[in-house]
Amino acid sequence: MADLVITGATVVTAMGSTKADVAVTDGRIERIGPDLDPDGARHLDSTGLLVLPGVIDVHTHVRLEDDAHPDRFRRDSLAAAHGGTTTFLTFNNPGTGISDEGASSPLRGLAEFRERTEGRSAVDYGLCSVLSGHQDDPIDELPALIQAGVPTFKAFMVYDFRLPDEELELAMRTAARHGGMLQVHCEDPGMIDPLVADALREGRTACRFHALTRPPQAEAAATRKAIEMARRAEAPLYVVHLSCAEALAEVADAKSRGEPVYAETCPHYLTFTDALYTDPDEGEVIKRVISPPLRSQTDVDALWIGLRDGILDVVGSDHVPDRLDTEKRVPAPPFPEISNGGPGIETLLSVMYSEGVAKGRLGLERMVELLSGNPARLFGLPTKGAIEVGRDADLVLWDPSASRTLRQENLHHTSDFTPYEGLEVRGTPSRVLLRGRAVGEIEGRFMERRLMRREL
Repeated sequence: MADLVITGATVVTAMGSTKADVAVTDGRIERIGPDLDPDGARHLDSTGLLVLPGVIDVHTHVRLEDDAHPDRFRRDSLAAAHGGTTTFLTFNNPGTGISDEGASSPLRGLAEFRERTEGRSAVDYGLCSVLSGHQDDPIDELPALIQAGVPTFKAFMVYDFRLPDEELELAMRTAARHGGMLQVHCEDPGMIDPLVADALREGRTACRFHALTRPPQAEAAATRKAIEMARRAEAPLYVVHLSCAEALAEVADAKSRGEPVYAETCPHYLTFTDALYTDPDEGEVIKRVISPPLRSQTDVDALWIGLRDGILDVVGSDHVPDRLDTEKRVPAPPFPEISNGGPGIETLLSVMYSEGVAKGRLGLERMVELLSGNPARLFGLPTKGAIEVGRDADLVLWDPSASRTLRQENLHHTSDFTPYEGLEVRGTPSRVLLRGRAVGEIEGRFMERRLMRREL
């Protein structure tokens, strides 16, 4: 007998939307169909609402808890839940609170991460380990890391901890041979570093010069190089936070050749433009110091087309819970000293529904595919991402008729600002269920994952 029956709603899948009831037993979806009899089960009348699969946010930098911040991992996981995200994957790159010992080795980093997050998340979660040029031999540890349930990992082409090109390609090849996939931050330091040096030498240190020293050409060139490496390595490639039309064209070319290249973008690149960098208030500009930076309206329009046409596969928040009183440091220091990032784990679904579906840029079913179905498929989460019999009952009851204004004071993340302050959005989560239970009633689990070759 079912534990819970949701009635009266419109069930949304990547294949279509239909009026149907959903029965849940022991945390899994048992039946989907019209007029299901609750027969003693808990009954949830959801007339007028949409039932969406819980969002899977595969790109976050949720910080680990410590003595000074004993609740920040927990709080950001609760923020995710409030926004409709029921599973998130996070990185353990420098700045997320991982110890020096944990940062020195992917396997030690995994062990530390699991120990410090056990029982601390309100939703299900997992790790995408970071491969760093500061580690002794990260590639040697990849097979064991994959076997331990972490088959996706990230490498950077920029910053002082980037992987050299030859190691990057070797990481792709090694990952592919053992059932893993590399995620790559694509920006070309050969273009960016001289521009930064010139700006500093000429005294151009204000926040806006962060964007001016990271042009679209640097992102496109690095994206092209990463794709070429993956082709030689015969490996899948996942390009993170793609922001511009030029990089999008590189991904489109690779897909047209049938190569296993996947790419994500983020809500901020779909909502804002680089016009915000002209604001005379440095306290506002610093909130948008991110890498890659915001781009032009032409780029924004191209990204929406890329989402609609299947060139982009996923939308992730790239959540970084920076604070203006610590990491962002207002008044602003010279731009290279500013932490690159901003919060977004709680606003991902709201912004995508409002800016995409409500404005007619994206179909509802395609949004579900981008936020739930594709993340589950590409990142080894076969029980997540869809409203299907046998899947986890991670569900969002969504009120499409509601409207609200995003305000920092109403959000739950550990940052002290939101880049979406004052944004009017359509739709809101009415209720969020993790494995059929209200968030907070059960503990979030660490997800050990395996990638399926046929999915890549």
